[in-house]
Amino acid sequence: MSKTYVSYNNIISSLGFDSKTVVENIHNEISGLELIDNKNVLPEPFYSALINSEKLEIAFNKLNPKQDYTRLEKMMISSLSEVIHRSNMELNDRVGLIISTTKGNVDALDETNRFPKERAYLCELGKNVKEFFNFENDPIVVSNACVSGILAVAIAKRYIQQNTYDHVFIVSGDVVTEFILSGFNSFQALSNKRCKPYDINRTGINIGEVAASVLVTNTSENLAKESVYILGESSCNDANHISGPSRTGEGLYRSMTSALAQANILAKDIDYISAHGTATMFNDEMEAIALNRLQLQDVPLNSLKGYFGHTLGASGLLETIVGMHSLYNNTLYASKGFETLGVSKPINVIKKTTHKELITFLKTASGFGGCNTAIIFKKSNQTKNHV
Repeated sequence: MSKTYVSYNNIISSLGFDSKTVVENIHNEISGLELIDNKNVLPEPFYSALINSEKLEIAFNKLNPKQDYTRLEKMMISSLSEVIHRSNMELNDRVGLIISTTKGNVDALDETNRFPKERAYLCELGKNVKEFFNFENDPIVVSNACVSGILAVAIAKRYIQQNTYDHVFIVSGDVVTEFILSGFNSFQALSNKRCKPYDINRTGINIGEVAASVLVTNTSENLAKESVYILGESSCNDANHISGPSRTGEGLYRSMTSALAQANILAKDIDYISAHGTATMFNDEMEAIALNRLQLQDVPLNSLKGYFGHTLGASGLLETIVGMHSLYNNTLYASKGFETLGVSKPINVIKKTTHKELITFLKTASGFGGCNTAIIFKKSNQTKNHV
């Protein structure tokens, strides 16, 4: 079967408005998380990573919009525009569009919002993005909790291998709103400190916002220098609880097992793991158990939540893009906030940004409702010898 590549990419976040800038800030271990004290949103201060609204308006207005768009739509369109431009691709009937998000335009439901409440429908979000760029095909909206972003990559690969499309653009995003923050606060999961994934002193989750975009394609021509191809992917639901993961990591274990089987490689062939790492007790523990069940405990691992917070449905795509640049740069980026192991099973959390020759990485994600996704990526032939 022919290879499916992940190529051009773009990140819009609190750490910058392009992938290169974002990765440079991660390399320098700079966090986008800041303390927010806004009693109109939450009664107590909380840490979050928010996109600068003024910079977003400037970037979006350069695209000469002809109508009014929501904050999330502006983030997504601004991100995707760069990927479409760099790909230099005609948006014909062989090109698909996938939009991944957890909550979409949920802020349209706020009483103070100027948009009609119907704008909260995910189909409306998809329609507005499609029409801005004049895609011929209707968008596919992937909304499966916090695996949405990485699951969209797997779905794009399947569409291409089934010959439905030759190329698929993916844009993923979520925004920080009172609705989302109050929901996590009701779980007593929000931290009033910067999150510390896998650390014994972690106190909970931070929520952030981001928009991320990639091109998934069946051609090896005109690839981005940091491009990778998909070796194997799988998704599995552990059917454990509406918000709590399986205590044995069953769903994540099965996802990783199936991805390794499809890739036809062994656990020892994985050079690096970009894990989910939300800094909650149940998630971090579940991941450590699942990784140990597959003898992956010695593979270098990081969580990027200490840089962006948990960006919900966008997190998997955001972290995939950083993983692509990690391979290209032959660099393991520190798992910010981690000092002392706080899970019951050993895992090899990256403490310091380090140079290392890298060929493959495993991206994992888990979410509410028991969803789990794992994808294994490998450097494309163009980049495997880069130092």
